[in-house]
Amino acid sequence: MQKLRRSLCAVAREGASIALILAISAGAALAEEKEPVAILELGGAGSLDVRGGASFGPSAAVEFEPIKNNLVMEAGLTPFFDNRGHADWNFDLLFRHSFDSSKKVEFEAGIGPTWSSSGQFGAQASFEFMIWPWQERKFGWFVDPSYSVSFAPRHQQSVGLTLGILIGFLP
Repeated sequence: MQKLRRSLCAVAREGASIALILAISAGAALAEEKEPVAILELGGAGSLDVRGGASFGPSAAVEFEPIKNNLVMEAGLTPFFDNRGHADWNFDLLFRHSFDSSKKVEFEAGIGPTWSSSGQFGAQASFEFMIWPWQERKFGWFVDPSYSVSFAPRHQQSVGLTLGILIGFLP
């Protein structure tokens, strides 16, 4: 189990390094356009275990587009609080593809790994809608339903919903 945790930590460090390099290169590529270089997502999240039990908490994520029109990466952190007030910190790294429904609405389907402070490792699928009320994408809001499954022995499954605001960082 210790070897698995060490290797997962090494993978996470390498993934973070690659994500940083891609973010820097994406920033240079997007400098000529009016698209945000990065988007900060702040909101609230709820999760319902399919076997019963619910948890809620604040959510924060940052996303950027390292490969224009093909790949969006999002890293998020959410402390889920159960009914006793105990927090289980969840971190996810989603790889998404963006579809522009209109000039003001984007749909992003994504999948990626998720880790929790309770030691669980799993996968998450997410279907995010981003609404940008103004043409210059400085502020907006999002709705993000998701499905998660843990690779731990009980294979915990949950459905979730995250709602919040978007803050776009223009070049």
